[in-house]
Amino acid sequence: MNATSHMFGVRPLRVVASACALVLSVILAMVVVPAQGSDLDDRMDEAKRKQQQTQQQIDQLESELAETDAELADAYVKLQKIQAELPVAQANLSIARAEFDEAVREAEALAAKLDDAQAEKTSLEEQVAANEESMSQARAGVAEMARQAARGDLDMSTFGMVVGAQSTEDFVDRYSMSNTALRAQSQSLSALRDAQALSRNAEIRLAAVEDMITVLKDEADAQVKVAEEKEAAAESAMREVENLIAQQEAAAAAVESRKDAAEQQLKSEEASAAQLSSEIREIAGLQEAQRKEEERKERERREAERKKAEAEAKKNNSGSSGGSSGGSSGGSSGGSSGGSSGGSSGGSSGGSSGGSGKAFTAWPTAYRVVTSSYGWRLHPVLGYHRLHAGTDMRAYCGTPIYAARSGKVQWAKYYGGFGNQVLINHGSYNGKSLMSSYNHLSSFSVRSGQSVKAGQLLGYSGTTGTSTACHLHFEVYVNGSTVNPMTMM
Repeated sequence: MNATSHMFGVRPLRVVASACALVLSVILAMVVVPAQGSDLDDRMDEAKRKQQQTQQQIDQLESELAETDAELADAYVKLQKIQAELPVAQANLSIARAEFDEAVREAEALAAKLDDAQAEKTSLEEQVAANEESMSQARAGVAEMARQAARGDLDMSTFGMVVGAQSTEDFVDRYSMSNTALRAQSQSLSALRDAQALSRNAEIRLAAVEDMITVLKDEADAQVKVAEEKEAAAESAMREVENLIAQQEAAAAAVESRKDAAEQQLKSEEASAAQLSSEIREIAGLQEAQRKEEERKERERREAERKKAEAEAKKNNSGSSGGSSGGSSGGSSGGSSGGSSGGSSGGSSGGSSGGSGKAFTAWPTAYRVVTSSYGWRLHPVLGYHRLHAGTDMRAYCGTPIYAARSGKVQWAKYYGGFGNQVLINHGSYNGKSLMSSYNHLSSFSVRSGQSVKAGQLLGYSGTTGTSTACHLHFEVYVNGSTVNPMTMM
């Protein structure tokens, strides 16, 4: 076990790094880790940009799926969101792992510095001990010479050597011994000075190393905590990626499981729409027959009035010639005028009720926002084209829904995938049958057979029938076929 584990009471950093790498290996296999800083930041920025784009597409997607199987729509939208979130989470994981690796490297570098400092401290301590031994020996030598000098054993003066010498040989011996003692004394003093200098230098260096070790310990302690925090962040990012992958798989499975049901539902909706068009055409046909019958009766009435006027004119002609002439002229003029007036009135009644301009003079909702337009489109999940036969308008739950034109409520009832539906018969417009329907309502404010004015309350928006969220699906029928409502608003 290295010095770091002894000092900090935590597992060795290399073990931390290996353990974390082992835990992350499965997830990180799918994450390409860029080299360093700026590459990781660029990757994160790109992932967030794509996520924002996807969110904008999801807003439109939710509108497009407003009238499809709710479970399928929810699962598909969730899948798209997860697929947008996953690259961000993977980029975050790459950043977390890179930061953890960097923290481990820094911690290991500090641990290495600390090991070197500890080794230097040990060497200096050994050097100080050796210096103490040298100084002790040098001090012992100096002390011994001092004791000898005190006893007179080292009389080094020339006079002493001469007086004390017994012979010339004795003098030479004494002189030689004196020189040897002086050299020994000088060496001992020099060794003592050197040992003291080395000891002071070693002690100064040792103090500096001990200070450095204290600093390195604090830095290493702090860096170990940083590494542990980065490890926790990397593990958290890994769990986030794992969680998103699990959600992605679940959402994809849910989409697949609902496809068949959604296809059957859409076929049922198409059948309902076809049936509705058939009923509307039948109503339009009956309406046309009724119009023709009313025109026939009007013609008969006019013919009867004409014959009556002629009979009265002939009766007046049987009187005086002058009077008859004047009366006939006046009667003829009056009859002609009356017939002309009646014909004009009847023609106006039987003609177009709409006149020029747009058919619908009022918006059916207070929010003039179209969330999904009329037209053919590709189903984003099922992959085939279908006609969106009306215009979806923003209408939060409980929003008032109004009649776009005056007419008669043909019915207010639940009608298959349209949910609660109000169908209004507007009569003839430019010689053609005109009707409109208001779908997915939560409740009604009118009843079948009731006459309504443009802008009159029909009910409140909801999400009944085949619908994933509250909105108004507004349809317009000309001679029983749907047309783009916005062309008539």
